[in-house]
Amino acid sequence: MAEFVQQVVAGLGDGAIYASLALALVLIYRATHVINFAQGEMGMVSTYIAYALIAHHGWSYWPAFVFTLGVSFLGGFAIHETVIRPLHRAGELTVVMATIALLVILNGLVSWIWQPDEKILLSPLAGGTWSIGSVAIPQQSVYDLIVVLVCVTLLWLLFRYTKLGLALRASAVDPSASRLLGVRVPWMLSIGWGFAAILSAVAGMLAASAQFIFTPGFMQVTIIYAFAAAILGGLESPVGAVVGGLMLGVTINLLGTYFPGQISPDMRLPAALALLLLVLVFRPAGLLGRTVVRRV
Repeated sequence: MAEFVQQVVAGLGDGAIYASLALALVLIYRATHVINFAQGEMGMVSTYIAYALIAHHGWSYWPAFVFTLGVSFLGGFAIHETVIRPLHRAGELTVVMATIALLVILNGLVSWIWQPDEKILLSPLAGGTWSIGSVAIPQQSVYDLIVVLVCVTLLWLLFRYTKLGLALRASAVDPSASRLLGVRVPWMLSIGWGFAAILSAVAGMLAASAQFIFTPGFMQVTIIYAFAAAILGGLESPVGAVVGGLMLGVTINLLGTYFPGQISPDMRLPAALALLLLVLVFRPAGLLGRTVVRRV
């Protein structure tokens, strides 16, 4: 039982990272019906900014963390205004190709500025444990879970109880009606990209701390897990993205613990995708997604 509890907590920590990035994907998809393939690389850039502030400019972890979130918001806003918004009449496939190009450009830019060698970004709680009876709880996993839940809660409060949140939701659901009511829809979409960039930055910084070392490609596997989590929970369900990410993290950890011969570290990603395929066979809209019926 002690081993089970430890692995569940560790899985929740990993799942929180997937959930944060999956929620960013869902926010973009709900607003534009386009998958942003550069979402992980945006988080990777933010992680390198935090690393530079801490390693080269002497900042402590938390000020660098908060400052990086602000920079990430401005970066996401700027990407939508300069890259995505001019393509809104070109079709969804063009926008998807633009995000793939952005993925490659951001990865190459970071490799050029900071070099492709390994870097280290340690959180204040990295490596510590809490002992509860015979159960050793990893502090890093609890920290990851708390940070993501706080970010998700703040985002939910903003969308639910503020005029800005109402305008953001209206712009995503019915842009035409929102324009008639005076909502500046393009600006709302840019702000949505900014919030998605914040979630990506959170996922990137937490993933870098959890992995101990990181390189410019460290988010490329995480984004696949995040895609799986988003589709598992329902691509248009923010709650589903969070639930899907946590479920995926716990399931993968438990499979790796109790079936070590069959589910090695190299087999965790195929196992996650197999689980996703199994769910979609019986629930194509995802666990918390809704089947949309359209008249033709």
